[in-house]
Amino acid sequence: MASDKVLQAACAGTVVFGAVLMLAPGLARAGFSLLMFGDAAVIDAWPAAARSHATLLHGVLGAVMVGWGLALWLLIRGPVDARRGWQIVAVSVLAWYVPDSVFSLAAVALPNVALKTAFLLPYAAGLWLARPRPSPQAQPSEA
Repeated sequence: MASDKVLQAACAGTVVFGAVLMLAPGLARAGFSLLMFGDAAVIDAWPAAARSHATLLHGVLGAVMVGWGLALWLLIRGPVDARRGWQIVAVSVLAWYVPDSVFSLAAVALPNVALKTAFLLPYAAGLWLARPRPSPQAQPSEA
């Protein structure tokens, strides 16, 4: 369906935008500076600590957008049973947590890593408890 293609394109655009925020921090700062202040150079003229904080926020936002875009893309691709639902949650949480943590570590934002790890723990516990297991019918029977 055409509507599915449009939604898939929207999700892909969200993932790409999020990746750009993480992987091209100078471009992200210039873009947001232009958007907010009408001048692409304003944020880069800020003191180093403020500029570093803006870069961290753009990276964190980018990681969230990547995870969100992937989750939505997986949802619109087809029926969702328990196994598929588990995969969607696992993929989106990992797509958020890993790059967000890497970006935060690179920015030496250790409190942010600790905070996101606290958010990760309930997801990890829930995913572990709900992990897909082979059905009993798939086990060979002993004769």
